[in-house]
Amino acid sequence: MTEIDAFDEWGIRALVTTRDDGSFSTSSDEPVSVVMQRWDALRGQLFGESSDGRLATARQVHGAHVLVHDSDWRGWLRGPSADGHVAAARGTAMAVSVADCVPVFIAHPSGATALLHSGWRGTAANILAVAVRLLGERGIVVQELRVMLGPAICGSCYKVSPDVYGRLTGRGVDAPTCVDLRAIIADQARSVGIADVRTDAACTRCDNDRFFSHRAGDVGRQVGVLHAPAFA
Repeated sequence: MTEIDAFDEWGIRALVTTRDDGSFSTSSDEPVSVVMQRWDALRGQLFGESSDGRLATARQVHGAHVLVHDSDWRGWLRGPSADGHVAAARGTAMAVSVADCVPVFIAHPSGATALLHSGWRGTAANILAVAVRLLGERGIVVQELRVMLGPAICGSCYKVSPDVYGRLTGRGVDAPTCVDLRAIIADQARSVGIADVRTDAACTRCDNDRFFSHRAGDVGRQVGVLHAPAFA
C-alpha cells in the first residue's frame, strides 16, 4: 500500500493499494472469494477488531454522482452506482477503485471528507465541484479544504481523441493529443476556492510495476481509501 500523508495532521488516513496488494476488482478471472479476502483484509487494517467500522463503496460508472453518508449505520455499504462519496462527520471510511483514473482525496480539518473517482468523463462533468458543493451545504468552509490527487495516469501517457480533448480543455485539435487530468482537476479545485491542492507524482502507466493500468492492458484495479476515524 502507498500511504498518502497529506492529511496526517488532521488524523485522516489516505492510501492507495498497489499491485503487490492484489486486485480489488470482481470483474477479473480471479475467484470472487479471493478478491473478497482482500477487501476483508483492508477492512481489518482500517478498523482492527472493531465491529463498528463503516466502509462505503459503490460501483464506479464514470459519471458525476456523489453519495452522501450519514453515521447511523455500521458495516460495509455497497451503495448504488456512483463515482464519489461525501461524509460530513468522522467515522466513515470510503473507497473507490481506479486504474489510470484519478483518485481525488478531499478533506477538512474537522474530519469532513470526500473521495472521488475522476476519469475523463467525471473530470469533464466536474465531479469535484459536485462534492465540494455537497460539503459546503453541510457547513464546511470550502476555502479550508485540502485536495490530494493520487496516483493516476500522467499527462505524457494519457492520449485522448480530439473530441475528448475538446470536452476536457475547450480547445480544438486535429489528432489524438495528450492531456493531464490531474492538472485539469487541480484547476477545477482552485476555481471553486480551494488553494491547497497537492498532486502525487506517481503515474500508473509509467509505474506499471507498482500499479494496475487500464492503458497497459491490466484488468486489475487498485483502490483509493480515505478514512477520518472518530475520536475515542
